Amino acid sequence: MNIISKFTVGSEEGISDLITIIDSSVYSLHRELVPEEEVKKYIENDIDPRKMINDLNDLSTQLIITYLDGKPVGYSILKSGTGHSSLPEGKKATEISFVILPEFDSAEVRESLWKKSKSAASFTDIIWINMMVHDPLAAFLKDSGFTVAADADAGPFKLPSHILQFSKN
Repeated sequence: MNIISKFTVGSEEGISDLITIIDSSVYSLHRELVPEEEVKKYIENDIDPRKMINDLNDLSTQLIITYLDGKPVGYSILKSGTGHSSLPEGKKATEISFVILPEFDSAEVRESLWKKSKSAASFTDIIWINMMVHDPLAAFLKDSGFTVAADADAGPFKLPSHILQFSKN
């Protein structure tokens, strides 16, 4: 089993790998809470490769993709300089997304993606994420040092979530 988490640019291949993960993760994370037709409609109409390329070409955004035996199985997107009203003021904050496909979720994959994400955000005071309450990765992030800063809504269907923060000091 070969696991590698690496920085990826907004190239055709990088976007293709990202969309593969997003499509599958959106479906698996919402299928029990949102009608299947709504999930399919969102995937077809709202996941736009051109917008993703533009977002990833922003210098404050970084994409990390985790590969298991060459197959894309997870990603983290880091956006530096973005905060949230529930976070302490005067601190440098970086927002992350943290996604691993359920069928490839393992301690090794989680650690690989988290280690690379944490390293990429080493310049910041606080790492934060808006994570749905029912996301199975929430427990891992809490075990890794994240704490709940506020209740919120997340995702395209505005489901209950928590703003989780990881303070580096």
